[in-house]
Amino acid sequence: MKTEAVNQGQTQTSSQQLTVLPDQKISFGKSALLGLQHVLAMDVYVVPFLIAMLIGLQSNQSSALIQSTFIAAGLATIVQSYFCMKLPIAQGPSYVPLGAIVSIYAASGGGQLGWNSVLGASLVGAVLVIILGMTGVFNKIVKSFIPPIVGGTIIFIVGLSLLPVGIRDNIYEAADATINQNVMLALISGAVLLVFVILGSLLGTKGSLFRIMSVMFALIGGCIAANFMGVLDFSAVSNVKWFSMPQIPFADFGFSFNISAIITMVIIYLVLLAETTGTWFAVSNVIDKPLTDKNINRGVIGEGISCLIASLLGSTPVTGYSTNAGIISITGIASRRVFLAVGGWFVIFGCSGKLAALISSIPTAVIGGVFCIVCGIIAINGIQVMKNERIGEKEMYIVAIPMIITLALVLIPKDYLYSLPTFVQYLLGSPILAASLAAILLNKFLPGGKKVQS
Repeated sequence: MKTEAVNQGQTQTSSQQLTVLPDQKISFGKSALLGLQHVLAMDVYVVPFLIAMLIGLQSNQSSALIQSTFIAAGLATIVQSYFCMKLPIAQGPSYVPLGAIVSIYAASGGGQLGWNSVLGASLVGAVLVIILGMTGVFNKIVKSFIPPIVGGTIIFIVGLSLLPVGIRDNIYEAADATINQNVMLALISGAVLLVFVILGSLLGTKGSLFRIMSVMFALIGGCIAANFMGVLDFSAVSNVKWFSMPQIPFADFGFSFNISAIITMVIIYLVLLAETTGTWFAVSNVIDKPLTDKNINRGVIGEGISCLIASLLGSTPVTGYSTNAGIISITGIASRRVFLAVGGWFVIFGCSGKLAALISSIPTAVIGGVFCIVCGIIAINGIQVMKNERIGEKEMYIVAIPMIITLALVLIPKDYLYSLPTFVQYLLGSPILAASLAAILLNKFLPGGKKVQS
């Protein structure tokens, strides 16, 4: 039986113009190239870099964490897209647990013992998530609390929440170059993307390659421009080895189980599930395939297995990345074989320090130019879900208030956020979670009013 709430929210959208559906097969070479551009558009290396900086890891420890994170992202992507949820979804490290990881690490005394406590709590939390999926509890929550207007709002705020971050962190405040150079690089990569998308549309089937590889061309064009500006630096690539072994459980790290740390991480995992629901809706809408009960239950199980793998590799919790839904919209390719390639590339990068260094050397502003367009497309997908809904006074508040909350939390001063109680920090630290909860609660408790004719 299909999930009615989700089923109703997935509007049939011929405008997506998918040229390859999720279960269609494409060649190995094409999958590899398309998978690579998905990988290049994802900032997977940022989360482990931030963690290493926040808890003061040494250089070799930072490299090991980045390496483990890539491998975990690869295996998790394969698990989720090919064995569990079976949708074109790429997994990567989540930003949501950052505050909790730092808190658990410090409360456990820091050092290896502190990190073992983080991994132990992550391990237990992942097992509980698997149980949540196997019992179907999360699916029942989705059916009851997420009708089309709420589902569309969640997709919309996913794109909306990422957009200011992409502009501010990836362009205005990127440390690779001056602000003028960063803005120019973002404009160049964004313009190249649009040019190739337009060429692909104008030339029809003859121009399919332009559309399919538009993200890759945009990143290459941005890197060429960065080289002319003198801000492309590949020196870090030459200083690392081609192949290096990943961390080994119980040899390079262990697991410590602390009750307070486990409770904290369980809360974080619930936040993670609430956040990744937006990604599932976004991908489901882009590929025009309604989510079923089986999809959602298996998706929760896949999320738990993915996080379990991450903790066993010495890395942090992973989640579905919304960015890839936007790339699917741009390229028109939704084949799960591409995401099998995404997983393969991540594992390769994780085993090769040189390749991982190469992808992390792409100027942040170049990625930012592409990322911002992708965020806008994700937000539009949310509007498409809601477009057949008749908007009344209640529905206006359901959409408007989460939108305000999203922007307010994206722009909240960090000093003020960190002055709040820890639990409140977890809640407000994820704009998507807070805004999603607001949409759900408003839908449940606001009285229905007279519909406004569109």
